[in-house]
Amino acid sequence: MTQNTKSSSPFLLPRLSVMMFLQFAIWGAWLPILYPFLLGYREFTLTETGLCLSAGAVGAIFGPFIAGQLADRVMSTEKLLGISHLIGAVLVYMLGTSDTFMQFAVLSGVYGFVYAPTIALTNSLAFHHLPNRDRDFGKVRLWGTVGWIVAGIVVGQYLRIWSTPTGIPLEEIAAAQNAGRAVAFSISAVLGVIMGLYCFALPHTPPSKNAGSKLAWFETLREIRMQPLVTLFIIAVPVSIIHQFYFVFTSDFVTGIQNTAGSDAANTFANGINTVLGVGGGGLMTIGQMSEIIVLAFMPILAVKFSKKTLLCTGLVAYGLRMAIFAYLPTLVPVVVGVALHGICFGCFIFVAFMVV
Repeated sequence: MTQNTKSSSPFLLPRLSVMMFLQFAIWGAWLPILYPFLLGYREFTLTETGLCLSAGAVGAIFGPFIAGQLADRVMSTEKLLGISHLIGAVLVYMLGTSDTFMQFAVLSGVYGFVYAPTIALTNSLAFHHLPNRDRDFGKVRLWGTVGWIVAGIVVGQYLRIWSTPTGIPLEEIAAAQNAGRAVAFSISAVLGVIMGLYCFALPHTPPSKNAGSKLAWFETLREIRMQPLVTLFIIAVPVSIIHQFYFVFTSDFVTGIQNTAGSDAANTFANGINTVLGVGGGGLMTIGQMSEIIVLAFMPILAVKFSKKTLLCTGLVAYGLRMAIFAYLPTLVPVVVGVALHGICFGCFIFVAFMVV
């Protein structure tokens, strides 16, 4: 990809914001419901469920090497994004209809290979065209969070309205909700088609004309050996594990907390959350993205007052505190507070890490 061209179109920020909205709505529709869907509806074993999740992660490791090579040396970024999302839309729809472990695991690996690079590519495209990345990237990336929230609430409300029968035992309600979670993959597929077509209308971002090595991934590996990137990547590995653990398992965890709220006040609180955000856990998890919006809104101010090292450390502390709350205070109100800590986790570590890289 070429160096920043500092596009001056008056519609640049809205166009990039729509890109981010769709990018993360696609992901936010299905990721929070994946674990209970596989375990509760497809009836995969814990081992099979873990292998399906691992297959997606393996695909996500290798995909960026190929996509980075194509975007930096062969194909314009917006075209690569469009093709990737159209292929991804087909794959994520097939994930929703796959009922065998092997089929789901293979599709999960291929989908991770195709979708994961698009996250870096959308960030890269935005950086390429924004006149002032420090000032403007937060405004654009914010809409990715909004997309995740909207997708999560849409799926949660679908489950509440169409997949939560009344007057039957709790186990049967849970089974109905697990079956209803399949719609999340269809929603993601529709969004993927929209995103794929939209990408072809994004600002033209050609491959680099002044590339050094023919292998873009080799240059990347050479760069990450330098400080501070090497330290950041060493820290990012366990953080990424915790981050993924949170998104995969929290939906089922908070659903169980809501269903066993206990006191009348806690039940009223749980029902209120369900009414506004939907059921199934994914809706409640959007509280984390709402807090993320607040943190990102203040990030320009925080970035001036505090060093990147301080912000990164704050994010690390928030990750640990959230898991401690989930482990030792597993009741509704503390858990909601723990979910809300996601804004600090993401804003102070993941987002700041993007800026460092």
